[in-house]
Amino acid sequence: MSLTAAASGFVVFFLFVPGTGQSDWGVTYPSTPICALKRSTVDIPCTYRYPSTESHQTTEVRERLWFTKGSNKEPVDLKTDSDYTGRVQYLCDKKNCTLRITDLRESDSAEYKFRFTTTHTLGGFTGSPGVTLSVTDLQVQVTRSSTQGELRCHSSCNNPSYVWFRNGQKMDGETSSSLRVSVEDNDSYSCAVTGYEDYRSPPVYSPKVVTLSLTPTGEIRENSSVTLNCSSDANPAANYTWYKNGKSLNGKAQLVFSSIQSSDSGQYNCTAENQLGKRTSESIFIDVKYAPKLPSVSAEIVEGSSVTLTCISDANPAANYTWYKENEDSPKASGQIFTITDFRAEQSGNYYCEAQNSRGHQNSTLNLIVVAGKLFHFHLHKHLLTAPDLIHM
Repeated sequence: MSLTAAASGFVVFFLFVPGTGQSDWGVTYPSTPICALKRSTVDIPCTYRYPSTESHQTTEVRERLWFTKGSNKEPVDLKTDSDYTGRVQYLCDKKNCTLRITDLRESDSAEYKFRFTTTHTLGGFTGSPGVTLSVTDLQVQVTRSSTQGELRCHSSCNNPSYVWFRNGQKMDGETSSSLRVSVEDNDSYSCAVTGYEDYRSPPVYSPKVVTLSLTPTGEIRENSSVTLNCSSDANPAANYTWYKNGKSLNGKAQLVFSSIQSSDSGQYNCTAENQLGKRTSESIFIDVKYAPKLPSVSAEIVEGSSVTLTCISDANPAANYTWYKENEDSPKASGQIFTITDFRAEQSGNYYCEAQNSRGHQNSTLNLIVVAGKLFHFHLHKHLLTAPDLIHM
């Protein structure tokens, strides 16, 4: 099979009818199958013959058509076939009729038959078998070896001569089906069949600029759904790898956090790589915001004089602290550290700190009690006793 729009050889089909010569009826097609390129135009020619007279009456042709569907006697005219709308012409003159199909598609690959009907008593004739058309789409197949890539121009047609293009410009002297190129040269390559330079393969190239995007935009809240997308224009299609703080994560184009946590905060970037090269995106920092965690309160006792309370809570953004004494409306102090000097028995009671930021707040409780010159202090979280200590004053 060779790449051609209309093969030069022909094959003749005859219908033997008693009382007529064996060559009175027939259709002559190209003798070899036809191979054509996707998006191009193909001409499939034929000639036909029939008895010129019957009972001294001139035989006239009533209808001529080409078809791929239906039977020989009940064909579906290509001009009425929705798969060929606007793409079919019959170029008929006397006893020649050429089928022209434009904007070829791979689905056009089929056996095409010609049928004509006449005023003769025998009616009409179909040339069967017909002509086989194969429509091929040129593709560049890429393999990689070390620092080189091998490009191979592939079609379903046998042994055509090829032309190669780099960045849209024809490469002189390159006519074979394969081409070796340097990896990471950032050029694009395509091929075409000689004589059909307008019908090139899709270009192949290493990944171009790698784009990193975050959904949703704006503040990222703990337990929300967050998606990172990595994309790059590349052919062959790129494979993706994600990195967090320099450590690889996975090889998908999307990194999805269905319920993001504070531990997911960090610096992220991705790489896109195919057989022709590799490229890295810029980095994006994910800063997960969350309400203060349960505060931890510690007490430092200076014997006989003062008590210093410290409140710590994990929060993003950082928490602000306010100190309260139970059953009192007004805060006792603000800040992470609260110091009670000259501590006396009447100051005993239930103290707690409130840690608050834009995401929420959380309270901690600490009981301070003076009994018979001794100070007891209890660390309480969510009203659960966690650690009693006895300090002698």
